[in-house]
Amino acid sequence: MSAVYDATMAGNRAPARPRSVIGDSWQRMLAKGVDPDGQRPPVVESGAIDMLRRSSGLMSVLDDVSRSLESLVAEGDNILVVADAQGRVLWRSGSPTVLANADRLGFVEGANWGEGTVGTNAIGTALVSNRAVQVFSAEHFMRSHHAWTCAGAPIKDPRTGQVIGVVDVSGPAATVHPTTIALVDVVARLAESHLREQHDRVLNRLRTVAAPILARIGKPALAVDQDGWVAAVDSLPLHNRLLLPEQIAPGRAWIPPLGMCEVELLPGGWLVRLADEDELRDAPVSQVTLDLRRPGGPALEMVGQFGCWRHGITLRHAEILLVLAMFPEGRSAPELAGDLYGDRSRVVTVRAEMSRLRKQFAGLVQGRPYRFPESAAVQVCYPDDLTGLLPSSTAPAVRAARVLRSEPR
Repeated sequence: MSAVYDATMAGNRAPARPRSVIGDSWQRMLAKGVDPDGQRPPVVESGAIDMLRRSSGLMSVLDDVSRSLESLVAEGDNILVVADAQGRVLWRSGSPTVLANADRLGFVEGANWGEGTVGTNAIGTALVSNRAVQVFSAEHFMRSHHAWTCAGAPIKDPRTGQVIGVVDVSGPAATVHPTTIALVDVVARLAESHLREQHDRVLNRLRTVAAPILARIGKPALAVDQDGWVAAVDSLPLHNRLLLPEQIAPGRAWIPPLGMCEVELLPGGWLVRLADEDELRDAPVSQVTLDLRRPGGPALEMVGQFGCWRHGITLRHAEILLVLAMFPEGRSAPELAGDLYGDRSRVVTVRAEMSRLRKQFAGLVQGRPYRFPESAAVQVCYPDDLTGLLPSSTAPAVRAARVLRSEPR
């Protein structure tokens, strides 16, 4: 392998051909002008690693992946790595010795291990080839990686079919075993099975909310999650999934194969109803109510043309929605950071929280700046005693609201 590598990098005729997956990767690297003797990969801003982890969609499968590959890592020769869809290292585990060796390569949490950054490797090449890959010693494009072997397999989101990450096992070249790739690939498939079961639970929760609303409508309608997967349907042909517009929002939307539809927000999804021109001409504006009257039990209520629902929300989401109701013109990420934490520099934390909020209630909050849609009538129900306004909250904006609304008018 070393002879093949040296000849290929020098532009000479090699004594043998590399495996096709390796040869294709080498050609991609050479075409991009990647230096096989280059420096370590750049490291992502350390403050962003938590946001990358939360937004990856991989947190729920991390324990399963770790347990399944524990035997390989426990022996002390290998390192377990989980990376996101861009090849950025999100988590890693292993013995102090092997982690120290990885540190010298820049194989650390936050490092970009995509092909375009560090050349042929199991993480980056698995992402490009969309399949499990094992890379042995001199098959790595970077000469500094030849002391290592690695096996990686992509993990796909069963809802979208898109790759969301890679599970990888790496270690010294002498520890290579041909069955490692099979084991890593099986673990990736188990992770996908876990994600599929998780999605089924999400659809069941959405079905529970949507069923009574569909029963009241009495006309063709269905409920779908944010990716268009159907949770419940009434008086329409069965569909597994609908192709939703990229920028879907409450209101009218053209949805194939249904045509023009009226769309309303549901917790974790959308209510979709075939549009009736006469009936929808004077459709009422949606009413959004933030109910803060019960200490420790904030809730969000939504009233639309076809029905209503109520859903409990977290303290942090209640704080965010309260601030947005107080500032209908909208708030930037630094402004929200000041409102929630008293520190305008905590924009990464704010964006992570907003990502979770907007994922759960898609269409409820718009961005740049963060604000409610103009079409929504927003109301806040405060407790009679303002000292009981989100009593466990320490957010500066909430403390200010307790004082402001308690002052005599």
